[in-house]
Amino acid sequence: MKQALATAAVAAALAIGTVAFTASSALADIVCNDEGDCWHVKERPTFPSGVTVTVHPDDWHWGANEKFQFREHEGRGYWRGGVWIGF
Repeated sequence: MKQALATAAVAAALAIGTVAFTASSALADIVCNDEGDCWHVKERPTFPSGVTVTVHPDDWHWGANEKFQFREHEGRGYWRGGVWIGF
């Protein structure tokens, strides 16, 4: 009986660890450009030379006196002048 409980406890711990790892990998960083456009990225791409962005953690929020807007888009790229530029 003790062996079965120990095995069940180990299995439960592994399952919880797997769920926690999967949930954390689903988080996305927030990238903002100097024009106030922000978007989520699933992975941190290397932006082309001359592109100025700031990367924030997924739980970041701008302050009351800051003006940003979310502009989501699929794929790798960045916003410049209100236009999505893919790379």
